[in-house]
Amino acid sequence: MPDRRQLLLVVITLVILCLPLIVQNTYFLGILIVIGLYAIIAGGLGVLMGYAGQVSFGQAAFYGLGAYAAGILATRYHCPPLLCIAIAPLLPTLIALLIGRSILTLREHYLALATLGFGILTFAFFNEFTELTGGPSGLTGIPYLSIGSFVLDTDREYFYLVWLAFGLTLLGIANLTKSPVGRAFKAIHSSELAAEACGINCASLKLQAFGLSAFLAGLAGSLYAFWVTFLGPSPFGFTASMEFVLMVVVGGLGTLWGPLLGAVIIVGLAEFLRWAVPVVLPAAGGEFEIVFFGIIFVLILLLRPQGILIPALNQKDRNRKMRDRQCSA
Repeated sequence: MPDRRQLLLVVITLVILCLPLIVQNTYFLGILIVIGLYAIIAGGLGVLMGYAGQVSFGQAAFYGLGAYAAGILATRYHCPPLLCIAIAPLLPTLIALLIGRSILTLREHYLALATLGFGILTFAFFNEFTELTGGPSGLTGIPYLSIGSFVLDTDREYFYLVWLAFGLTLLGIANLTKSPVGRAFKAIHSSELAAEACGINCASLKLQAFGLSAFLAGLAGSLYAFWVTFLGPSPFGFTASMEFVLMVVVGGLGTLWGPLLGAVIIVGLAEFLRWAVPVVLPAAGGEFEIVFFGIIFVLILLLRPQGILIPALNQKDRNRKMRDRQCSA
């Protein structure tokens, strides 16, 4: 009989392939594209947090660096869009490797504050360097993504591209976590001292995980740039970084499907609050959405501190061990 995980993967793939044919509304298609982009970012952050045990509040900065790198290459240097997507993620990766040597020597909340500071500085850079980024007015003139003579100028076409990128990301992370490097990541997450005692180079592996998370955020940013064809600083602020962390935590640290589940919940809840808050409180501004958002997720973290998928996975592990004992008996 086929493995249940394989059947689940087939079902999820079929659902994703059929969604653009079922969903005709461009607004909802746009939400699905955003979920795919955020799931790519959360997947990289999941490796950093769930396996390497490091927290980063600077993922929105890497997301923005990838987007602006792709946009600037396309508008000012007239690079082909596919070449821009290939080159743009290298910029946040390089910056992550450069700053990571110093940042990753910090521990606990100091590490989180350092990545938060980097995110704030990068957001200020997007706002202030108007000659390069366009500043608050934004970077315009970004072309649609084209592959030869085929132009992806509709949300339905772009949906398939983004979710193909997510599928490849998921496959890469699955192979990584099963490799010796992935097992070393898990050892670092469990106990860094014990991992070092076993001869694992923790500093190098943490830096690699940080670089991988930055690369995937930059990849999502480059895809985002050619989808919206306009870039402003607002999508790359601290709020976005907080949402990426929540996606990983809510979905389940150290799980393969947790980032996708977290992206669905976070984006869905954000859109629901954007609609519901003005209905309940007509005079309320955007800050009330953040307040309700925070309250809901404090409750989720209190009720499910290990994430939504972790309790179910733990129960499956217990059932499997019980069956093994019965078989051995």
